[in-house]
Amino acid sequence: MKLSLYWGSASPFVRKVMVVAHELGLENDIEILDSAANPVERDTRIQAFNPLAKVPAARADDGTLLYDSRVICEYLDTMSNGGLFPLPLPARWTALRRQALADGLLDAALLIRYETLLRPKDRQWSLWVEKQHEKLNDALTAMAADIPAPDCRDIGAISYACTLGWLDFRFTELDWRRGRADLAAWHRAYEARPAMIATRPRA
Repeated sequence: MKLSLYWGSASPFVRKVMVVAHELGLENDIEILDSAANPVERDTRIQAFNPLAKVPAARADDGTLLYDSRVICEYLDTMSNGGLFPLPLPARWTALRRQALADGLLDAALLIRYETLLRPKDRQWSLWVEKQHEKLNDALTAMAADIPAPDCRDIGAISYACTLGWLDFRFTELDWRRGRADLAAWHRAYEARPAMIATRPRA
């Protein structure tokens, strides 16, 4: 199996894909295609794989196009029988719910970044930013109440870890660990995994 992947070094969604690849031993089967994804100045190269021009976007060696991170991760797991997407219920629903929560947190955080970094200052909407912060903090509270077991390595745990790592990378002022000691301890242990170390975001 070979996969060509439009990639961004700072994207938490790309990191999730690469963590899955490393956990499954597939990192050498992925051809990295550099890109400059941006919600305003769209990178049209990515559109060959994803009409939305968003990363991650991939193409399998049989021509199958794959996007977004959730689809690519499940594709990698299915092709390798990796078990990162549990089949037995209710474990599957738990893993998928955790992935959805982590992805939703990232969506809110990215909306904050777009509003404060890309929109002209005189046109920024402070209430919008405030409400996205509410979503972000509510999601963190839900994570802290639903921490994966120490030996859990499924897509839910991976999604949590990548999301929290991205908050450390882009939202240092948030201090998400405050009042969430157990979640912080879980994340510290998970970040020590080789797949996490190999995929840390960079500017």
